[in-house]
Amino acid sequence: MKSVALEAFPREKRRRNAVKALRGAGRIPAVLYGRGHESRSVELDTKTFETLVNDASSSALLVDLACDGETNLALVKEVQHHPLSGQYLHVDFQAVKAGEPVTVFIPIEAVGEAEGVKVGGGLLEHVLFRIRVRGLPEVIPDIIEVDVSHLEIGHTLHVKDLQVPEGVEVLANDDNPVFSVAKPRTVVEETTAEGEEGEEGVEGEEGAAEGEAKSEGSGEDKKEGE
Repeated sequence: MKSVALEAFPREKRRRNAVKALRGAGRIPAVLYGRGHESRSVELDTKTFETLVNDASSSALLVDLACDGETNLALVKEVQHHPLSGQYLHVDFQAVKAGEPVTVFIPIEAVGEAEGVKVGGGLLEHVLFRIRVRGLPEVIPDIIEVDVSHLEIGHTLHVKDLQVPEGVEVLANDDNPVFSVAKPRTVVEETTAEGEEGEEGVEGEEGAAEGEAKSEGSGEDKKEGE
């Protein structure tokens, strides 16, 4: 994981309405904490933090948090949003000590085109989108890329098949599926649709025949009555 620089500003603990005013001024309230680290209230520039998040390749963000002449290596542990507007409400930073492992979630992405998709017309199913790992920040990758080109229809790639750097521990069940290639569904659906249309056609023809028979019968009855 690569750390990126982020500037923070000291923040005094105030009343709740002061926090609302802070957000209105384009700032995000935040806190820095960690084992052996005194909790510290800070604030961030909203646009700067938003740019950092948008440019990141992973939701696991490692920052060099500079505040009031002091810089701390920290993880973005939690980001709170407004449920309707999506506005940033609060950010938690966890201080990271040099040489100590951290636990984070990192995304998983497919690389290449699966053989079962390219040749057999199958569907690549992405089952597990991110995974929890533990290790030193400098050896944890920002993202796990998985080559799926060898997967054929009916084949599944599991957690145990993931390739991670030495020193990184995957905290998930080895048998959990990550990618699989399913049989094509369109062929079955088209066959079913054609069968239904054929049945409807037969029913329509039978109905028309019955209608004609009834009409003919009515005409004969009329002649007999005359």
